[in-house]
Amino acid sequence: MSLVIAFKGPEGIVLAADSRVTLTTEMQRDQGRMILPSTFDNATKLLQVTGQNYVGVVTYGLGAIGQQEPRTAHSFLPEFEGELSKEHVERLSVGDFSVRLSRFFMTQWAETMPEDYSGPDMVFLVGGFDEGAPYGRVFKFEIPSSSTPHEQNAGQFGITWGGQLEYTTRLLKGFDPQLPSTVQGFLGLTEEQTTALQEHLATTFSSPIPYPFLPLQDCVDLSMFLIRTTMEIQTWIVGVRGVGGAIDIAIITRTEGFKPVQRKTIVGQRRVVG
Repeated sequence: MSLVIAFKGPEGIVLAADSRVTLTTEMQRDQGRMILPSTFDNATKLLQVTGQNYVGVVTYGLGAIGQQEPRTAHSFLPEFEGELSKEHVERLSVGDFSVRLSRFFMTQWAETMPEDYSGPDMVFLVGGFDEGAPYGRVFKFEIPSSSTPHEQNAGQFGITWGGQLEYTTRLLKGFDPQLPSTVQGFLGLTEEQTTALQEHLATTFSSPIPYPFLPLQDCVDLSMFLIRTTMEIQTWIVGVRGVGGAIDIAIITRTEGFKPVQRKTIVGQRRVVG
């Protein structure tokens, strides 16, 4: 689990992500096999690629690739950068960068993951600016099930979010993402009726946020608020606490390119014991 944000605003792109990654392992016990989750709060899900200064990436979903030796998406970046360097690739458009990155991770997947894998995808949101373009673009692709990048909020401003998304969806859309399907099952609605219900709810209850108006600082603040709110509510709930650790945020503008706003750093001992 994770929570990541790709915010396409009028003054630039905001990319934000938490730092928690969850790995599971199976252990044999007297009562049978048990699935044990382990969380790590220092994963890097905000990715920057050397030489591609006008694009950035956030990732969520499956935390690592590799059945025997799992590795995070961030750990593969030197290989991707080396691939681009060997080919003397200069500034790529956001769409072309997304295609290259998707192709790279599909290769890693094919080499290290089982053919009968049936779990969650590793999902990527790519944001940035094409050369000479007035506004940014955001693309999404999913490894391995949907590797072709698709543009998000094309021709308009707005937020794309993914991961453990129920609280963010409630805040922005006004209802839990499972509500339409729950009502469908309870009332026996058809697919057409359920779709109409979902559209009506979104029109009626979505937060009236003027995305085309927001300055870049407000885009940063809103992105931070959404991730922090999910972290805080999970402090008290009984359930999957999949969002945690530090929040990494970067902006991308057409004039300055990729610029970190806040990023966790490597530190020594954090507190004195005793």
